[in-house]
Amino acid sequence: MEPTSQPANSIRIGPGVTVHRSDLHFSFSRSSGPGGQNVNKLSTRAELRILILKIVGLDDHAAQRLRVMAGRRLTQDDEIALVADGSRSQLDNKAETIKRFTELVLQAMVRPKTRRKTKPSRGAKERRLSGKKREGEKKSLRQTRRSSGHDE
Repeated sequence: MEPTSQPANSIRIGPGVTVHRSDLHFSFSRSSGPGGQNVNKLSTRAELRILILKIVGLDDHAAQRLRVMAGRRLTQDDEIALVADGSRSQLDNKAETIKRFTELVLQAMVRPKTRRKTKPSRGAKERRLSGKKREGEKKSLRQTRRSSGHDE
C-alpha cells in the first residue's frame, strides 16, 4: 500500500494534489487542419474544462498562480479550458489535454523565490567605473583636433 492514498476515481496531479475524474468535463468536435476525409467525419478535437475549485489539495496561492498562468484559457466561471487537436485520434487528444492540464498545475505549484534587494560591492563599483574610464579614453583618442572649424 502507498503511503499517500488517493480515491480510486481520481487523477494524481502532483504531491498531495488530485482531481476527481467526474470533475473533468470533456467535449469533442470536428478538428481543423489536415486529415483527409477523416476531418469531415470524426470529432477528434478534444476540449477539457475543469473548475479550479475542484482541484483537491491546491493551496490558495497556487490556485491564484494557476489563474494567472491560465491566461485566456480561464473562463469567467473560474474554469480552465484546454484544447488539443494535434492528433487524428480522439483518445490521443484527450490524453494531451490531461497532460497540458497537469503541467500547468505543476508549474503553478512551484512557489517563486522572493527577490532580495542587493547592492553592488565596492570592488564591483570600482571595476565598472574604471571600465567606463577606459572606454572614454579610447574614444577620446579617436577624435582629431579641429582647427578653425573647417576641414582643409
